[in-house]
Amino acid sequence: MPVYSLGNATPTIHRSAYVHPDAIVIGDVTIGAESSVWPAVVLRGDEGHIIIGERTSIQDGSVVHTVEDSPTRIGDDCVIGHLVHMEGCTIESGVLVGSGSIILPRCIVRSGAIVGAGALVTGGTEIPAGATALGVPAKIKPDSADREAIEVAVHSYRQRARRFASELKLVEHENDRGLKS
Repeated sequence: MPVYSLGNATPTIHRSAYVHPDAIVIGDVTIGAESSVWPAVVLRGDEGHIIIGERTSIQDGSVVHTVEDSPTRIGDDCVIGHLVHMEGCTIESGVLVGSGSIILPRCIVRSGAIVGAGALVTGGTEIPAGATALGVPAKIKPDSADREAIEVAVHSYRQRARRFASELKLVEHENDRGLKS
């Protein structure tokens, strides 16, 4: 896995976290215990810090960035879906962010909330605890989040990370050895 310092900023990754070899971690980034960072994820802490709590999953192809005056904080027990783009926002604990969502600077997603797949959460929006945000731009449905679904997803990715940490092996393909197919 490529892990890069940027100036004096060096990533801190808890020893029990799983970071896939094809993820990229740059600069002022902290990854908590039992969290997982999947293939093609980019965590770029160049303009501020990124903090990822414990038991949180950042799934394939997601990009987490910061803006100069707003760090990105992701709490414990969160699932950040595939191809999510977020920067300069706060995601409290126990949140599910659906695949393909965009969360812009100074947004706050409170505990137990869900951001639906493909939603655009515009800058400065606050999503209340237990609410669901859906659409472009996101509209908030109070007290509609399925907390049990969030817990199931968190558990599933913790199990998956353990499996990948122990079983993932790079396989050399015939074409990689200069053989013709």
